[in-house]
Amino acid sequence: MAPTDRFVIRFAAEPPQEALPYGRWADTLRGHFLAAVAEIDADGEELGEPGEIAWFPDRTYGGRTYVPATARTSNGFELFGFVSFTEGEDGAPDRFLARADFTSETADDNPDWTIDLNEEVIGRWRGEQGKSADVTLIWGTPLVEHGGVATAELADLAVDQCELLDGRFTLVAPDAYRGDFLDVKLFSARGQELARESLYVEDDGED
Repeated sequence: MAPTDRFVIRFAAEPPQEALPYGRWADTLRGHFLAAVAEIDADGEELGEPGEIAWFPDRTYGGRTYVPATARTSNGFELFGFVSFTEGEDGAPDRFLARADFTSETADDNPDWTIDLNEEVIGRWRGEQGKSADVTLIWGTPLVEHGGVATAELADLAVDQCELLDGRFTLVAPDAYRGDFLDVKLFSARGQELARESLYVEDDGED
């Protein structure tokens, strides 16, 4: 095989290892997530009470497992974030860390969306000639039917993929590398592309 000119980290995270959280495990994660929600600086907004939390597939990168989440509030905002943890000496989850934020931009108000996405930079990867990529945790829900697999692609190069679990996916992929930005694509079980969304949102306004 010839050398590649796209030398970039690919498929660095473990695929999902567990079912979506439920029972006491979901209660544990909920406690950490709501603690992070309580620390949000809402800048004067009344967020309201969090509703049911939707959990997304787990992904493990760099020895830390990430379980993303979203939840609607009673005032119509969407909470998003993740709970992460490492594996302790006894194999049990340890060193929990949670992050949360909110948005008023929801899929209900954006009928042109085909995939509802959230993302958080969780690390940095150093590439060639001093260039670096943002290692980004991405979680989402397709807004079109018949999806089977989601991929993250950088300049049309697949750098991660995840099968949908209960209609949700989680990706860990390099972004903003060598002037390229991630596209998230949705495919059917037969490999037909059904939808795509970019993590890069252009500003429609003029300078």
